[in-house]
Amino acid sequence: MYRLALIAAIAENNAIGHCNKLIYWLPNDLKRFKELTTGHTIIMGSNTFRSLPKGALPNRRNIVLSRKESNFPGAEHFTSLEEALANCTDEDIVYIIGGEQLYKHAMPIADILCLTEVEDTPEEADAFFPQFDKREWEVVEQMSFGTDEKHAHNYKFVTYIRRK
Repeated sequence: MYRLALIAAIAENNAIGHCNKLIYWLPNDLKRFKELTTGHTIIMGSNTFRSLPKGALPNRRNIVLSRKESNFPGAEHFTSLEEALANCTDEDIVYIIGGEQLYKHAMPIADILCLTEVEDTPEEADAFFPQFDKREWEVVEQMSFGTDEKHAHNYKFVTYIRRK
């Protein structure tokens, strides 16, 4: 049986995107994303799939959810999260990688949150990670990083596990 993880880089106001693009371009976050998701199943909405520069992400089982479209090269297609998860019973961990509506839908059943928390509030954002009650979650890993030539803001990697 799988564990369900939501993975995202979020601002202090939970902003994650603007105009179907990530708010933050953080090389270390992208590296962590690749390390965590490689070899696993990733589930995304159709807009998230279209935002990927080269389409389906390599070395992962890509699943796209859409009620309207079904042509997503290199990815499997399902019309609902429930249908997709029913086809993931042999997985150890399944990652939800966006967007906003899928995060909201999956939050109540998520077991793990893999967040990059950025110390910034962007001027423009139109997509947000759902609010969550931190009392329902236990921090099991946290690493903080400062700014450098590739990272304009302080940030930290935080892994939360839902309390039983």
